Amino acid sequence: MNVIETSGLGKRYRQTWALRECTLAIPAGHVTALVGPNGAGKTTLLNLGVGLATPTAGVVTVLGGVPAGSPAALDGIAFVAQDMPLYKPLSVADMLHLTRNLNRRFDQGYALARLGELGIPLKRKAGKLSGGQQAQLALTLALARRPRLLVLDEPLANLDPLARHDFMATVMATVAEHGMSVVLSSHVLAELERVADYLILVSGGRVQVADEVDSLLSTHRILTGPASDARTREELMVVHERRAEAQAHLLVRTSGPTDPVPPGWEAHPVSLEELVLAYLREPGAAALPGPARTNNAAPTEVAR
Repeated sequence: MNVIETSGLGKRYRQTWALRECTLAIPAGHVTALVGPNGAGKTTLLNLGVGLATPTAGVVTVLGGVPAGSPAALDGIAFVAQDMPLYKPLSVADMLHLTRNLNRRFDQGYALARLGELGIPLKRKAGKLSGGQQAQLALTLALARRPRLLVLDEPLANLDPLARHDFMATVMATVAEHGMSVVLSSHVLAELERVADYLILVSGGRVQVADEVDSLLSTHRILTGPASDARTREELMVVHERRAEAQAHLLVRTSGPTDPVPPGWEAHPVSLEELVLAYLREPGAAALPGPARTNNAAPTEVAR
């Protein structure tokens, strides 16, 4: 089952396409990292998936074929955005009451217990909480709905390192306990490497990478060798190259960890952060095989 699936999906704001001809599939049962440069259309894609926007073109379904934005979809998806959408003048208790009444399923006992563990006072106004507490409140409200899919759009951007760690610890504990799928858009690559097991990278007008993290790391490596060896570089599937006067560092795609190393070169494993940065620096790099393909806003247009 795919938790989000799109075909020819596009969203236009007046004359500007924020997302265009996007076709991809995000499988269930994973913590999926959605990464890419600013303007790649990640937020637009997530807003379409959770029903906060309607497509200009194409189709988006969720949870195995349910139309995005439909009652069945809304029951099964929880969304936490970067700006932590809370009613700041309301107390924490009022936020619980409001969320419970707006949703057909809400675990009040879980929410109260979770906020108690975090030391978040029920009588305090949401706007008076610290940034980390606001993030935890928004996450608690989302998780209390017991969603099948949790969508997080840059939730870590404004948090300090400790708050980021605590936020993601809560997410991962819920994933382990309930088997919830997660789609996480973030620029905090260190956090993604710690939690994500599936990666979708959008850049240069298409999905360049869409696969399980373990598979990606096993089919990429860093080769270090003489900078003068141009013939070897031409024979390799080079994603990104760094060269000094005497030595070259190549991040290359391979068919697996048993691929032979060219004579005179050394092979090193690649980290997820190195892999993501290499594809971001080389938006023309060949996409990996797989079901996911997208064409986003043209380079001359401004995407959201």
